[in-house]
Amino acid sequence: MSSTEAPERFEYLQSLVTEFQDTDSEEAKEQVLANLANFAYDPKNMEYLQELQVPDLFLDMLTEENENFVEFGMGGLCNLSMDPECREVILQSGGISLVTNCLSNRREETVLSAVTTLMNLATPATRSQISEPGILQCMLRFSLAESPRLRNLAAVFLQDCCSEEQVRQAQQQMDGRQTAVGIPLPKE
Repeated sequence: MSSTEAPERFEYLQSLVTEFQDTDSEEAKEQVLANLANFAYDPKNMEYLQELQVPDLFLDMLTEENENFVEFGMGGLCNLSMDPECREVILQSGGISLVTNCLSNRREETVLSAVTTLMNLATPATRSQISEPGILQCMLRFSLAESPRLRNLAAVFLQDCCSEEQVRQAQQQMDGRQTAVGIPLPKE
């Protein structure tokens, strides 16, 4: 990246954040969130997005009623969660519980981003929280979903983020009471 490109990139991202804060239009906010989520995919932008507090903006979107805000916020967090520094920001801001709440979203894209984000947030320090029984039961249910994307991602989560013993215990708990966690499968 050239030295002239960096300031222009920062200024552009800053203008997006400012537009989000200043506009009253839900449609304009959705467009800005979608753009920021896409920019969060590029590692060159991570430092700027952190400086502009975009991880916190995305986390704030997870509790909005507007489902597009939630979807774009979750997608942005999913992209940011691959970066170690952004991962720390997300974890320090209570991101695991906010992301976990998105597992019950009706939109499949939001749920897929939430599952992927939880996988990205899994560290030795967070693994017990990410592999708690309620989440594992949810993943077991997702592993039976009609959607191949959700089914396969849940299977990868169960394989990568927890032990076989944890999965077995979660399965036994589910078998004992058929009302898993009350988390419905998302609509396709």
